[in-house]
Formats: sequence, C-alpha cells, structure tokens
Amino acid sequence: MTALNAWIRKTPSWQAILTLILALWFGGSLMLDFVLMPGMYSLGMMSQPDFPAMGYSAFERFNHLELLFGGLALTGVLVLNRQDHFFGSQTRKAIILSTLLLGIAIAYTYFFTPQMSALGMSLTPLEPLTSFSPLMETMQQGYWLLEVLKLASAWVLLRLCHRQMQVG
Repeated sequence: MTALNAWIRKTPSWQAILTLILALWFGGSLMLDFVLMPGMYSLGMMSQPDFPAMGYSAFERFNHLELLFGGLALTGVLVLNRQDHFFGSQTRKAIILSTLLLGIAIAYTYFFTPQMSALGMSLTPLEPLTSFSPLMETMQQGYWLLEVLKLASAWVLLRLCHRQMQVG
C-alpha cells in the first residue's frame, strides 16, 4: 500500500499532462508550419518528383502524433472536469476546443494528407507534374484554414489551463 501511495504522489497531475501536451503540440505545429515547410520550399524540395511520397511519410508521422495528442487532450479535459470541475464555468468551452483539436487531427490524418499526397504524385514517372490542380489548391487552403483554427484552439485551451492553474 505504501508503494502505491508513493507512486500516486510521483505521477504528474492531469493539469500538468494537459499543459505539456498542448505546449508540445502547439510548438511542434509552429515548427512544422514556419520552419520545416518554408525550409523545404526554399531548398526547392517541393519541386522534386519524390516530394509527395516524402511529404506523406513526414506528415503521416506527425499526424499520428497529433491524433495521440488530441486524444490525450480530450481525455485530460474530461478527467479534469470529472474529478474537480477544473475549468469551472469554462468547461463547455474546454470540451468543445479539445474535441475540435481531435477532429482536426482526424481530418489531417485520414483525409487531407492522403488526398494531397495522391494529388501531388505523377502517374507517369517520366513526366513530372508541372502545376498543381485546382483541387490541390483548394485542399491547401482548407489545410491552412484548419491549421489556423488548430493553433488558435490550442492556444486558447492552453491559456485556459494556465489561468485555471493560477486560480486553483
């Protein structure tokens, strides 16, 4: 029994887990969007014929991390609400934001990344794609719209957690 009590005291709180997850997710998304993608573009990697396959591989891994983070964020919000009404009057907002974050991760993983990779691949290896299709441009606009929504939601939820930790 003593070992169990010691283990419970050593385990981090859900507030800390949720804050860490949101901070890692927010920072990783910023790195991907504003460091990795512009870097690949400036190096000319996006014009390479094997870029769609390489891009799919990289984004697929990050998208699966986003699924994990989204699931843990929603779980953390629900656990904190159930245990001690952590978010108080902001509970509904926290649940909506965390559900939205998970939904965006699902959309990226199972819709946007596979479709955009498929649209970027040339079916004739001797003739590389010279331009993007209008559907690809529309999907990129949708991706960036969801990305802005994801970053804003993560930021608001992170601030909400921080504010509640200061109050509590």
